[in-house]
Amino acid sequence: MPTTKTPACKVRFEPSGLKTEAPRGTSILEAARLAGVYLTSICGGDGYCGKCKVVVDDGDVEAPPNVLLTQQETRAGTVLACQARIMSDLVVTVPKSHLLEAGQILIDSDAHRFSELPTADLGKAAFPYEPLVQKVYLEMAAPSETDQLADHERLYMAIRRRLDVPLMQTGYRIIQGLPAILTQSNYKVTAVVGQRGGTAEVVDLEPGDRSRCNYAVAVDVGTTTVVAHLLDLATGATLGAEATYNSQMHFGEDYIRRIIYAEQNDAFEELQRCIVGDVNELIQALAVRHNVELACITAVICSGNTAMIHFLLNLDPRRIRRAPYIPTAAWIPPLRAAEAGIRINKRGLLYTLPAVGAYVGSDIVAGVLATRLYEARDLSLLIDIGTNGEVVLGSRQWMVCASSSAGPAFEGSGVKHGMRAAPGAIERLSLGPGGEFRYQTIGGEPPRGLCGSGLLDTLATLLEAGIIDRTGRFTGDRNGRVREGPDGPELVLVPARDSHPAIAITQADIANLVRSKAGVHAAIQVLMESTNTRPEQLAALYVAGGFGNYLDVPKAILVGMLPDIPVERIRFVGNTSIAGAKMAILSRLALEKAEEIAARMTYFDLMNHPHYMDEFIRSNFLPHTDLARFPSAQKRLGRRAAT
Repeated sequence: MPTTKTPACKVRFEPSGLKTEAPRGTSILEAARLAGVYLTSICGGDGYCGKCKVVVDDGDVEAPPNVLLTQQETRAGTVLACQARIMSDLVVTVPKSHLLEAGQILIDSDAHRFSELPTADLGKAAFPYEPLVQKVYLEMAAPSETDQLADHERLYMAIRRRLDVPLMQTGYRIIQGLPAILTQSNYKVTAVVGQRGGTAEVVDLEPGDRSRCNYAVAVDVGTTTVVAHLLDLATGATLGAEATYNSQMHFGEDYIRRIIYAEQNDAFEELQRCIVGDVNELIQALAVRHNVELACITAVICSGNTAMIHFLLNLDPRRIRRAPYIPTAAWIPPLRAAEAGIRINKRGLLYTLPAVGAYVGSDIVAGVLATRLYEARDLSLLIDIGTNGEVVLGSRQWMVCASSSAGPAFEGSGVKHGMRAAPGAIERLSLGPGGEFRYQTIGGEPPRGLCGSGLLDTLATLLEAGIIDRTGRFTGDRNGRVREGPDGPELVLVPARDSHPAIAITQADIANLVRSKAGVHAAIQVLMESTNTRPEQLAALYVAGGFGNYLDVPKAILVGMLPDIPVERIRFVGNTSIAGAKMAILSRLALEKAEEIAARMTYFDLMNHPHYMDEFIRSNFLPHTDLARFPSAQKRLGRRAAT
């Protein structure tokens, strides 16, 4: 019996004008992926985050009723892209809130700041300068009747005069071509020597002096953003930085969602192509901007959470999300970059920093390396706040680590007017003397929502003003801004103005934020209690990641996200993932130290820890059920009560 082919429908997305064809019955979200149009989809298409709203201007769709859409939105043609099925040709308008281009200002700013980290602290001072891939110019004596040493051994002898490399190896192709390249260059060649474990490999051989043409790219493979730095391996200098949003965000905002999508759609290779494509685009942009040939880029080094490194290398990540939660590999030996699809020198090497396990990845190991927590005399704490809150506590004596599922609330997910750090996002919020809310937006643009630092400011401001109590419940508002909204009680932070709707925070939003901060604090507390560590014993607290750079420290302490220690001990250290990767590519001993760090760290599985859930429940108060743990917060709240 002949099969009937499903008719294709044409879909145009505005304002970009991008078009695609998709089979009838396809979701608008899937059509957007086909067209290369980004739509925010925190839940990966399961229909419960409500972030993928679009407007159908023309055409027919089938969309079930959804409580995440107001009656006004439904009348205006708004649908959830993941739930709306295409039934005819469509014209779809994508709201500005989806546009990734809006976040480029912040990304460029971060990339510029991280590129200016002092070189002296990235391999030259902390470790001897010895790049993982070196180019050595060699002038060898030609063979003669009195010097009949074979070409291969002659090459090794010349390299060992310049480098301390007891163990060496050479690929078959290089050995095959030795006679031709040596005789044609009159035995004056440049050897490309790369470290592969304890062995030095002659990666390539070039005629003449090409020793200055040697570059590497360090990459932070983040779940949300991918950042790359170009390094001159001849001098150790950082030449520039580029950043982009991770293209895998089409398949889910967090890596667990992406693993689920890949499982359900047999799409692991597709997700690898996305992240490898991002890395290649960044490398290409850096090469063009700095006039560097791709053939001169001899190495790439990557760090990131364990799942992202698995996606990059097309390793099976499925058991990361299932008990007993183990990765395919925590330490991956160097390999040819071309094997992973990364376009540099065709024989160039790809290095990845080691991970501790499934939920503490190489980005955290890089952070310990960059902050040098592993050699500190006194106890220090490293926190990387994101969808997961990774925590490391220790010193040169010992190190323990944990990962708590903080949830993406501080990244804008699960919050009615939450958004990424992009122009128009409220990043600072306070209460004026007349009870009015004062705010500052990224780029000075009209407010469109609240990013992570703005959400934390809001939580602290409402607590200190007595508008919410320590459980996070609204207590009242003399200005009448607390109202009953479609999602329950909500507080208007920015009134509706012109074409901009009101920006509010709901009771449910506050509960979500409190749970997120509770996850981070509970992880910290479990590590500290398990090691009999008191807050006053912490000599330093390092806050890593993009979110950390914009935190108001006293407010973070007030709500109980950070331990109550003197503010001068708290340091924002930026993107330590890429800083540690740069240290490793510039020094063989730094990479060895990273491997030692990963082996030394003791991982605490919080979900099976007997006290974690109790501590999590206690942390679901502002700042905590035990106010004595937060004396500075107690003082601020006491002043408010007296007023």
